[in-house]
Amino acid sequence: MTAATYQYVDLPDASVVTTRALLAARENIADTVAARAMMCIHGGAGFGKTLAVNTCLRALEPGEDVRKITFRARPTARAVRYELFTALDLAGDPPRHPSEFDRLLKTALADRPRTFLVDEAQWLNGEAFEYFRYLWDEPATQLAIIFVGGEGCHTVLRREPMLSSRVFIWQHFTRLTSGEVLEAIPLFHPVWAGADPDDIAFADRHAAHGNFRAWAQLTAHIRLALARTGRPGVDRDLLRWAFSRLGPAA
Repeated sequence: MTAATYQYVDLPDASVVTTRALLAARENIADTVAARAMMCIHGGAGFGKTLAVNTCLRALEPGEDVRKITFRARPTARAVRYELFTALDLAGDPPRHPSEFDRLLKTALADRPRTFLVDEAQWLNGEAFEYFRYLWDEPATQLAIIFVGGEGCHTVLRREPMLSSRVFIWQHFTRLTSGEVLEAIPLFHPVWAGADPDDIAFADRHAAHGNFRAWAQLTAHIRLALARTGRPGVDRDLLRWAFSRLGPAA
């Protein structure tokens, strides 16, 4: 699979690399969906959580009905209801009264199995998480939920015993180790395929620090440098030029 959906920068020819974290996510998500359970994937920004989850869930489609919800601010239960109404493509106007709204959502969620990907879940507070638990607990719903978010997601979930006790699998995404960098980055983009491993390690120490998003940004700058200079491949001068354009390391 190419990484046209790499989501951070427009990076032609980038590929999704099957790291150990992605392999674990594939197995964990498949098991969670099969069990109609809840899962939490958490970790620092730029570690590849969302890309891994989108890749794994795409592999389950079209047999699995996957609906994605993304929050950008701390939602109330009312806001969660409206997001679910939109994600489910329900007809008509949203009900005004919470009890009526809840009945509508439960009815819709009972008609067939579904999986919700709840991205940026670090924005959810206890009330919002509790509403997802409320729907999931309904015997008639056939719901799997994948919460994906920063460390705040894990922290808030752990504070909610009724919900955290129902989470089937927890997966923590971390930075790539130095060994994983040397394995993954030459597969990530052609500019690194023929690069000296010492130069890749140098780039990781000084700029990327095992962060896939930082590697994507660095790769975009290296592509520009190679195109402008006509050099045959990555070298320390190009790397230092790219470093000069980057802000603080990830």
